[in-house]
Amino acid sequence: MPRLFITATGAALVDSINPCAIAVLLILLTALLAAGEKTRALKAGVAFIISIYIVYFLFGLGLFHALQISGLSYWFYQILGFFAIIIGLLNFKDYFWYGAGGFVMEIPRSWRPAMKKLLQSVTSPLGAFLMGFVICLFELPCTGGPYLFMTGLLAQQVTQTLAIPILLYYNLLFVLPLIAIVVILCFGMSKTEEIEKWRTENIRLLHLIAGLIMIALGVAVVLRVV
Repeated sequence: MPRLFITATGAALVDSINPCAIAVLLILLTALLAAGEKTRALKAGVAFIISIYIVYFLFGLGLFHALQISGLSYWFYQILGFFAIIIGLLNFKDYFWYGAGGFVMEIPRSWRPAMKKLLQSVTSPLGAFLMGFVICLFELPCTGGPYLFMTGLLAQQVTQTLAIPILLYYNLLFVLPLIAIVVILCFGMSKTEEIEKWRTENIRLLHLIAGLIMIALGVAVVLRVV
């Protein structure tokens, strides 16, 4: 059990530093803060994060059940380590050759204009909460890998009673950087432009860190350490 929490920490760290989630939140908050509505931006940011948390938890729980009921958890577990290693190598690709192969381990570029338009249409906390459910569909291609890895691991090794607290813990770690960004921006400790500049300048490094962690987790699974 302690090893699973350590594994969950590593996988959640990869998810939490993913440039996608940070970019999405910045787009949402930029318009509200530009209008000088810090209180509304704070509420909208919190509502959006709560929505993301709920959707990801329910998605993980649903996938956990699907793998166990279908009997695929054993076979999925056999390829899980190699799956994690492939995710790690693709992140390495984006560190050394960003965008090579016509894709990045982020939200597909063709989806971004539609996603940005949706986010900029939000004007209230309720709208932000509802938008969180929609945006999860955009984010899954770039944030789903580590979560799929962790859920598959849980489906093979533990019961639902043990899986639920680990999924809750995983998703808390996932949203912690988003909570920090909301606090920093809404209390005037930084500006959206400064955080976006930091994200852009460090995007390759974030991919490198994600790649290293996912390869380490993949090797641990292949060697049956976890």
